[in-house]
Amino acid sequence: MYVFYFNENNSYITMCEKKKSSETAKPINKIWWITFGILCGATFVTRFYKVLEPDHVCWDETHFGKMASWYINRTFFFDVHPPLGKMLIALSGKLTGYDGTFPFEKPGDKYEGARYEGMRLFCTTLGALIIPLTFLSIWEMTKSLESTLIGTMLLLCDVGFLTLNRYILLDPILLFFMSCSIYGAFKVRTLTEDNLQPFSVRMLSWQLFLGASLACTMSVKFVGLFVVLFVGLRTIADLWNVLGDLSKPVSLTVKHLIGRAVTLILWPTLLYVLFFWIHLTVLSKSGNGDGFYSSGFQARLEGNSLHNASAPKSVAYGALLSLKNHRTGGGYLHSHHHLYPYWSWRATATDDNNRWVIKPYDKEQVEGVVLVRSGDLVRLTHAQTGRNLHSHRERAPLTTKYMQVTGYGEDGIGDANDVWKVVISGGKDGDEVQTVRSKLMFVHYLQACVLTTTGKQLPKWVPKVSFEAYASGFIERFFESHAVMFQGNAGLKPKEGEVTSQPWQWPINYRGQFFSGSSHRIYLLGNPVVWWGNLLFLVAFFIIYVINAIKEKRAEAFGTPVPKGKSRELLNAAGWTFVGWALHYVPFWAMGRVLYFHHYFPALVFSSMLTGILTEYLLTSIKSCLSQELGKTVYHCIIGLVLSTTLYSFYLFLPLAYGMNGPLAHEPNSTMSGLKWLESWEF
Repeated sequence: MYVFYFNENNSYITMCEKKKSSETAKPINKIWWITFGILCGATFVTRFYKVLEPDHVCWDETHFGKMASWYINRTFFFDVHPPLGKMLIALSGKLTGYDGTFPFEKPGDKYEGARYEGMRLFCTTLGALIIPLTFLSIWEMTKSLESTLIGTMLLLCDVGFLTLNRYILLDPILLFFMSCSIYGAFKVRTLTEDNLQPFSVRMLSWQLFLGASLACTMSVKFVGLFVVLFVGLRTIADLWNVLGDLSKPVSLTVKHLIGRAVTLILWPTLLYVLFFWIHLTVLSKSGNGDGFYSSGFQARLEGNSLHNASAPKSVAYGALLSLKNHRTGGGYLHSHHHLYPYWSWRATATDDNNRWVIKPYDKEQVEGVVLVRSGDLVRLTHAQTGRNLHSHRERAPLTTKYMQVTGYGEDGIGDANDVWKVVISGGKDGDEVQTVRSKLMFVHYLQACVLTTTGKQLPKWVPKVSFEAYASGFIERFFESHAVMFQGNAGLKPKEGEVTSQPWQWPINYRGQFFSGSSHRIYLLGNPVVWWGNLLFLVAFFIIYVINAIKEKRAEAFGTPVPKGKSRELLNAAGWTFVGWALHYVPFWAMGRVLYFHHYFPALVFSSMLTGILTEYLLTSIKSCLSQELGKTVYHCIIGLVLSTTLYSFYLFLPLAYGMNGPLAHEPNSTMSGLKWLESWEF
């Protein structure tokens, strides 16, 4: 008696045939595990080889190592990135014996006994795990071992990717969680296509994994938002496919929608807030980042002048004040004894001394306690210099669109240009001015202009601005932290002599970046064979996609059925990797902040996957046009050529990652001169 089973094409096979099919699947399964094991082994060998060399601070280790020290010492600081990556680096250092005392002052400083090894090994481990995660992601998209192998090998053999993932940096942590998110997104897609119930344990487990990965990616760097958008698009596509299946009830789509709302929106949000709660709880001591935050925020920091301090509820004439711009991250009104080199030779309000005495406009002192009210005319006298806050009909030296504001007079004696009207924002004349709570406008009495800030910085002759602050609950500090980070991120400018780059330079591997100089040079540069190959395949995908779209439209017009085979699945997978690449690359063109070469590496993950998938698509298409034997031979020869070329190029450029000695490539007798394929490469 035969038992019949139906395959995907609705043709039936017997139990005997099914048994034969399962037997042929065993060698394929074995080959999959052997391939995966070899790639994992190669990954960990290449990543951990000489991982503790050089034994000095490399590139941005000076920043993130220092921040790890501050976490260990519980000292508050300001940074433009969310806290998770830095907290994980600090935790790895703490668990491996680092005591938080090494200064991390500048690149090139020897560690000299500091226990930096644990932090570097931790970052390297996460960086190494990206390769197997990429393998699993491509497999989940295509179920093709060839495309999976090629796409993964491109990342494995990229010396730039190797270099970036071997140091105490946020990038390996970011890329690890991003890779987890990609894998989780396509695993959830597979389970959805396999008709797994939306509230089953397996489905919810993978969705929770995906949600946690998204939260962690966003909590390392804000560019994690790009992978959140990618997963959002992937989720919309899944729900659309479920809704479009008319054989299934609408209630199933509703269940999927609820499940994803909880696991991919609510759950990541809770985790994200939790990470910030831990961050703000751990950093409980006053540090050099206090001044970026409000007084309410700083009142929570031990050692800050406002911690456990008290002040009168209302402001009275004769009081010593600090006036802070109400914008989050705004500075205090300052003045100093230095003179700005401009024709007026008046002192500008821009430095450390931020204490001002508020006086009536027409007298030096008042009898008793007289409260300052909205609508009053006042003078603000700088406590240290004795000069009044002054403005007149002269353009400011830097922002000529505005009037100049200076310090003027001696010992509080000035002129009518020192008079300002106090206006409480949202209040009415006669309302009391309250400490901390009142938002004020100072309107110049003669010019009818409001005192404001532009964000422009004075030239380097003037000392750096220092800040003070006032106190608040967790929710207020959570939102304020974000406002300050966004503002700081948007305002990042290059340091003098610092090598920056533009987005157009990244895909063509135009210029690299030194991680370490001196006698042991490390140079961050992509493997040109991988990068230029990826660029070629990005262009090829666009052309192929347009051609296929036209063919499908024509087939639809003539009523011809569109073939749905392996090639279509591969092209669909390539399309998603192209979307991922675009989401992680195109937004940088619109950014006004300073940009660096390493910002392209998340996009590189997607472009490498696309190259692997599209290579398989093209080879399958070529194979179908040839005889079976010839097609098979050509197919395997081209795959062998691609893999061997990639491996050889990796071997050639390895010194860039593991360290170079001797003359630079452009100098006589340099062993690296043959690898300087572009004049812009500086190794």
